[in-house]
Amino acid sequence: MKKITRTLCSLLILVPFVCLPGSAKPAVPDTIPGPKQPVDLVDPTIGNVGQLLEPTRPTVQLPNQLIRFTPQRKDYMDDQIDDFPLTIVSHRLGQVFSLKPVVGAPDKGAWEKRLAYDHNLEISRPWYYSTWLLNEEIGVEFTAGKKTGYYRFHFPQGKNKSLLFDVYNNGDATYNFLPGNVITGMETYNGYVKVYMYGVFSEAGTPGVVEQDRLSTNKSIAGKGIKAYISFPAATSEVTFKYAVSYISPEQAKKNYEEEISRRDFDGVAASGKKAWSDVMSQIKVKGGTLAQQRSFYTALYRSYERAVDITEDGQYYSGYDKQIHHDSRPFYVDDWTWDTYLALHPLRMILHPAKEEDMLESFVRMYEQSGWLPTFPVLFGDHACMNGFHSSVVMLDAWRKGLHKFNVEKAYEGMRKNATDATMLPWRNGPKTVLDDVYHTKGYFPALRIGEKETVAEVHSFEKRQAVAVTLGGAYDDWALAELAGDLNKKEDQRLFAPRAKNYKNLWNADKQFFLPKDGNGEWIDINVKYDGGVGGRDYYDENNGWTYLWQVQQDIPGLIGLMGGKQAFENRLDQLFREPLDMSRYTFWNKFPDATGLVGQYAMGNEPSFHIPYLYNYTGAPWKTQQRIRFLLDTWFKDNIFGIPGDEDGGGMSAFVVFSSMGFYPVTPGIPEYTIGSPVFENIQIALPNKKTFTIIAHNSSVVNKYIQQAKFNGQPLNKPVFTHQQMVDGGTLELFMGPKPNKSWGVQ
Repeated sequence: MKKITRTLCSLLILVPFVCLPGSAKPAVPDTIPGPKQPVDLVDPTIGNVGQLLEPTRPTVQLPNQLIRFTPQRKDYMDDQIDDFPLTIVSHRLGQVFSLKPVVGAPDKGAWEKRLAYDHNLEISRPWYYSTWLLNEEIGVEFTAGKKTGYYRFHFPQGKNKSLLFDVYNNGDATYNFLPGNVITGMETYNGYVKVYMYGVFSEAGTPGVVEQDRLSTNKSIAGKGIKAYISFPAATSEVTFKYAVSYISPEQAKKNYEEEISRRDFDGVAASGKKAWSDVMSQIKVKGGTLAQQRSFYTALYRSYERAVDITEDGQYYSGYDKQIHHDSRPFYVDDWTWDTYLALHPLRMILHPAKEEDMLESFVRMYEQSGWLPTFPVLFGDHACMNGFHSSVVMLDAWRKGLHKFNVEKAYEGMRKNATDATMLPWRNGPKTVLDDVYHTKGYFPALRIGEKETVAEVHSFEKRQAVAVTLGGAYDDWALAELAGDLNKKEDQRLFAPRAKNYKNLWNADKQFFLPKDGNGEWIDINVKYDGGVGGRDYYDENNGWTYLWQVQQDIPGLIGLMGGKQAFENRLDQLFREPLDMSRYTFWNKFPDATGLVGQYAMGNEPSFHIPYLYNYTGAPWKTQQRIRFLLDTWFKDNIFGIPGDEDGGGMSAFVVFSSMGFYPVTPGIPEYTIGSPVFENIQIALPNKKTFTIIAHNSSVVNKYIQQAKFNGQPLNKPVFTHQQMVDGGTLELFMGPKPNKSWGVQ
């Protein structure tokens, strides 16, 4: 964790810091005396260096709200900052409105200059960020509201200073300086979405713009790649800039500013932000475990609120699905990547905030009504064609069966059915079905090409390929969800139609090789090396992972998968082998092909979402103790409380939700079946305050790093002899009691 230098010491109650050079205040230790509250244990720098691909970012925002901030740099190893955004529009999909403080008279090269900082003079909290720019000797602070942001800059006296504005996107943009220290702006995001800004400086300054590569004193500029600035007198030591953004109109941006932030000071906004985070962090209280485990747990919980985000403004929202402004009595959420989030993040929110989850699902319904398709990766500009599968269908079923009924399930089902019958299953493509989808519908599998065979279907993505096995397995799960919801809604004819498709995974099971292998359009097997073939990420046949990972992608029918492998003992033996199977090549050779398959243990890839449920599959054999062993090992190994503490792309809460569940000792192996399988809690006591005013409690007697094995269990005081409990038992306020020990009890939980 970090320290910060500051001119003022007014935020002592909010964040630890040291005072700026010249202050008489001594350094304050970066610890909080006395018992730590959950919010104090969050460290947004955990995972800020990625294994191979994307790191986490120290994001400042309110839970599930529009304004998101992080300094723009490569990752935590980078000791220079490019600039600061006014908001991150979409997780890993871009920002708008760049801001940068400088000292001295600005010149045209100032916009390109990077800003050196000291890691130990930086504070990152969910509600607050600050840093000290070494060369400029400028202190930068930021805190966030819902649709608003607030910067505070501390400048050296006796020097000219400026704030530089830029844009991140290539479309049309504007900046206008108005009387009253006001600036307005518009930046076009992703080619057509207009984002509006209204902001006010605390001090009067001299504005200007860059025209024809020269500084100008004009107060307005429009065009592409525009730049603007405002300079302040040498005597100015502090400037604040508070602003609002809108996806609706410039007038709405001003209204957002006036209603939310115009009469508030920086410290008050920061204090409100800390309270908002404290409220959601304190919903789960834990005792026991190590300090490192608590820090990893609460940081993962914080990450689980990064998305989706509410973009509603005064009962209105802009929809990228029909490019219209809509009025609605319910919030409208965007920025959800369901391939990542359906596994654990949506199920976690169904426990902690079911009403918010219902609003998100109703947003999905609105997207279907506006675009004609139920979304898979809903972002601001529409459904982002990404990954594969229609896993929003799984989320809908899962929510419905867990009692979340305040969304239009009939309209949702209509969209699910249309996706299943009319949409293409091709990865990274949206739109109507193709000739390849017709093969799936008639033969029950997605056809693949042989190694070296040239692609003939124009709709296939040139890099993402067909992913034929992954598409077939994912489609079977989605079709299962559709058939199950059809049954729940008494649509018996549809249930009979789609239920057989849930078994389509069997069509690619090669009994001789004991793997899911591709077939060509004629139904002939394609012989491949399941560890390595298929191009980058195995995308000809799998997706980001190889055949060892996709061996287990049948969550909807685990007994059926066990049967294919020859029974529980054979299934258990294959699980053992997964964690022990060698790469048969150097790591750099393997990762050249599979950069997403990080966090390796044998062939198991902890750093990618399809692996999350796999360690829990021992609970379906005769060896639940192996689940307990594996989960503890994986948490201890790959989720440390430091900058390397995330083994793969975290994807805005997708991986963090796995950490939250697993640290508490249970996991939703099959979203769509309202039950949880039991792992090994790292804490001695976990209490979840449920929205229905009840509390779900887990007591793990003597749990420790060594005492990770369940000796016996009780639920509500009654013996529990199987490693499972239901969602209803949880929301009724049940108590799961586990008695932990240092060695396995190999007879407990055997089913």
